[in-house]
Amino acid sequence: MKRLLLILAAAVGLVWTVQAQEKRTAVQTAGIAFYNLENLFDTIPNNPEGRDAEYTPAGAKQWDGRKYRNKINNLAYAISQFTTKTTPYGPAVIGVSEIENKSVLDDLVANPALAPWKLQVVHHDSPDARGVDVGLLYNPRYFKLENVTNHRLHAVPFRTRDQMCVVGSLLGQRIAVIVNHWPSRLGGQERSEPNRRAAAALSKAIADSLWKVDPEIGVIVMGDMNDDPQDASCAQVLGGKRNIKDAKPHGFYNPFWEMLDKGIGTLAYKSSWNLFDQIIISGNLATAPENRWHYMRAIVHNHDFLKDKEGTRQGYPKRTFAAGSYLNGYSDHFPTEVLLVRKVERK
Repeated sequence: MKRLLLILAAAVGLVWTVQAQEKRTAVQTAGIAFYNLENLFDTIPNNPEGRDAEYTPAGAKQWDGRKYRNKINNLAYAISQFTTKTTPYGPAVIGVSEIENKSVLDDLVANPALAPWKLQVVHHDSPDARGVDVGLLYNPRYFKLENVTNHRLHAVPFRTRDQMCVVGSLLGQRIAVIVNHWPSRLGGQERSEPNRRAAAALSKAIADSLWKVDPEIGVIVMGDMNDDPQDASCAQVLGGKRNIKDAKPHGFYNPFWEMLDKGIGTLAYKSSWNLFDQIIISGNLATAPENRWHYMRAIVHNHDFLKDKEGTRQGYPKRTFAAGSYLNGYSDHFPTEVLLVRKVERK
């Protein structure tokens, strides 16, 4: 009987030890998101080359204050839904594309649906022929900005979007986010492919330069790639692997490859899905010790309210215009997100 009591006491002591240890640690979750905002232009004809003429009250879209406010309200509401039980204030970082200028992002984050998050804006004017840029929103309670650099894609024979590299601290751990909007498939996928390969090479060069300075930094390449995960630009030039175990620390893992294989996409064209909106993470973020940020899961935010409910477009992203008609939608792309987790000691 005495031996049995000793065994039971030891067992109870073990449980107490584990419980005490669990109380000393906590799991943190951080969201990293991307959203193509589909031609978020203001109504002011302020481009000297007339690149914004279509999106003015006198332009083809008759883009007036009412439509602009509707667009801001819709996008702000959509972003406000990027929440989970472990990320109640939304993502730490949100990359965006197809924006005209900083003022439209200022209007977006000031909208009542997003104002409580106190999102900060990073923007840079690109030379793009269509007048659209990339940008980044971040929540200062999670992400502390260190520096921003912008990189021009000189290897293509036209003006396109610069790549924005934002370096900062994600709750004390340094990461870099490279926001992209790679050249389109204008002229056909095969003919235009070299342009996106060049864009991927630039992103890879930026990442390599970051690792030369800080080998431990986590790098995230995100954006509208205008290519799918298995296409040469993403899979070969950038090196985004389909399987997480194949990603080297200074290589990349693409969690959206498997998602597209399952038939999940972010935009539809001619009755088929593509997944252009990707968040590709470095190997040292894909797998890491439990006390450092590492990959948990990927999300395509294809909520029902973002989908068109009409005719042949049913189930596709509900865009602002389609076939010349104003739909008062959101975007022609679904947003994407990656969740990172780590364990930390409780203070």
